[in-house]
Amino acid sequence: MDPLETDNHEVGKLSGLVEQLDQATAALAQAQPLDHIAKAQVVFDLVRRVLLQEGGCAAIEARARSLEQAGVFEGTDWAWPEILIPSLTTWSLKSGVIDTLVLEALSELRLVAVAKGDYVHSRISAEQAHHYLTQVLAINLELLFGVATEGERVRLGHHAAIPRSLFKHLADRIGYEHIIDTLIAEIWRILEQRPIQTESVKQMITQIAICRANPDIDLGGSGSGADRLVSSLFGPTQACREDPGVGIYEERIASMDSRGLLTEATGCARAMHDTGLVSPYHAVLLRFLLDQGDQLISEALGLSSTGRDCLLCYQELVHALINASVYPQTAQAVYGLALLLERGILYQLPVAPALWRQISLPISSHAAVRLKLVYGETPSPGARLLEGVLCMLGQPLGVGQGNNPTCQSARALSMWAFNDPDYMLQMVVWAARDDEIIMHFEGQAISSQESESGVAVETPLDLDPVSLIVVPHLDRIYAEMGRRCIDREGDPHRWINPEFHGWWCGRGFRINVDVATGQLTDMDEFLRHFYASYHPYFNGNQPLIHPQPAGIAVTDSVARFIGWHAITILRIALDPQNVMRVYFYNPNNDSGQNWGNGVVVSTAGFDEHFGEASLPFEEFASRLYIYHFDPLEHGVLANVEREALDRVIKLTHESWGADRLPAIDLQADSGL
Repeated sequence: MDPLETDNHEVGKLSGLVEQLDQATAALAQAQPLDHIAKAQVVFDLVRRVLLQEGGCAAIEARARSLEQAGVFEGTDWAWPEILIPSLTTWSLKSGVIDTLVLEALSELRLVAVAKGDYVHSRISAEQAHHYLTQVLAINLELLFGVATEGERVRLGHHAAIPRSLFKHLADRIGYEHIIDTLIAEIWRILEQRPIQTESVKQMITQIAICRANPDIDLGGSGSGADRLVSSLFGPTQACREDPGVGIYEERIASMDSRGLLTEATGCARAMHDTGLVSPYHAVLLRFLLDQGDQLISEALGLSSTGRDCLLCYQELVHALINASVYPQTAQAVYGLALLLERGILYQLPVAPALWRQISLPISSHAAVRLKLVYGETPSPGARLLEGVLCMLGQPLGVGQGNNPTCQSARALSMWAFNDPDYMLQMVVWAARDDEIIMHFEGQAISSQESESGVAVETPLDLDPVSLIVVPHLDRIYAEMGRRCIDREGDPHRWINPEFHGWWCGRGFRINVDVATGQLTDMDEFLRHFYASYHPYFNGNQPLIHPQPAGIAVTDSVARFIGWHAITILRIALDPQNVMRVYFYNPNNDSGQNWGNGVVVSTAGFDEHFGEASLPFEEFASRLYIYHFDPLEHGVLANVEREALDRVIKLTHESWGADRLPAIDLQADSGL
């Protein structure tokens, strides 16, 4: 009989399954290499069946040591618990690959045993295991409090119960108070980067509110820092402190005098700028204030003198934008509009008429269907898209690529919103109205409709409204540009990036990897040229004028190469500790990453602007493999101290370059 057919009939048979598991574990421990895979599969199947039983998680935790010593993690990343990344657990638990789900569950239960002191592990301490598990619980909180979604049920079937029983067991063993504190810290870390997409953060804050209101959950002394987060969504002002609902709130503000409305406006603005989150109550208030005067609108948006002047100069346009885009369901448009006004980009002559066009833009049926599929029927697709436009123009560094290999397209949208907003608005029009974008590559037109498939295998859906509509077109065009360079020697980005991103992208190009062999090459010249082009001490103290595309070799927390990634160099400056840093934009949703051998990307604390990531200049240079420059400004190579170059090269050789050393370098490193 197929084990899948018996799962639902095995309630109460836990002891028998555990006995079989113990026997299978012993057999795996004694297995010869050729028999290992087959015997491991037997163990996985029995672990799966045990996890489906009540008390199964506890039974597996009690056997964590024997299971690991038998070799269940052999040949997988889970064999090195010290390098596991909490954010990746979400994919493992929801991917639909049952063996991956079982491995992840085994790993978490092993770490519970380590954290509780029942299993002294050679690779990870009890404190490290505890910290890791609290992060995993915080990131996957919906698995603890939510019900299985339809997608999970389709992918996992009745196995969808395993992640939820696993997380209930983890929470009982680790303690809810640790989860909440870690979750709050994680939320603030994400909000410091001011992403455009905030739904996941709002869901986490909602779970915190539910926990605090549940008398069955003892939070102890934890969760004290949650007030600002919860109130920013559910009660930013006195008139909505108890979260009465937007209908009642609308009645309350309708009866207020100007002083009361001013209090509400300043309260909403304070909460919004504190967190980057906008409450539905704020949207209701702002729509009401359209008839109450621009002073109150300015206060509700939290504008400085720059933003107020822009509001007064473009009063009719701002009112029209609010009327067309700001609803309780699209409340984030308020923050986007406020930051747009603060940037002063309406003073760029093409931007205001382009926004008027956007307000009344007819959207194609294809674009409308996609927006409804992701964001629902209400409000209209046009309102959703306009919300996305305001957020992208206000937060150009908050654009994320989602779980898609479209970093080039996300970077382009961010760069245009940052540097050339009317061009970005034109791209939106072409994609949303015409279902086609036409760009040119070396004088030849490329149509997104006529191009073959792009880098993304599937159509991206986990994106902000603008990216949702525009990125598929950009992705196909980017891929087509690559296909037109296929016969050229060297890296195709030399020709693609200036054509794809804009005239301000330097036509000069440097790469430190030989494309044909994958080996490192010309490291000294590559680095000296980078210093001469970008480092203020070596380029005549010339600040970077236009953001420049660059490519980095991303590494994991133990400095192993993961892949090539597109970023934007924004500026180079001294931080508060007088360390020269590179400030850059990373489209990879969360810029706070550990790239190994001491290279940890910062997103706050070193004078970063919202959305920027930063690294000390040498550490950034150690992960850089492509950059552009203006060949007309190319001077002599920088006379960088040998020790500084050696530090950068050493960081490269000990990370992504470890397997890319030319033979001469290998001999030098070995002392030959």
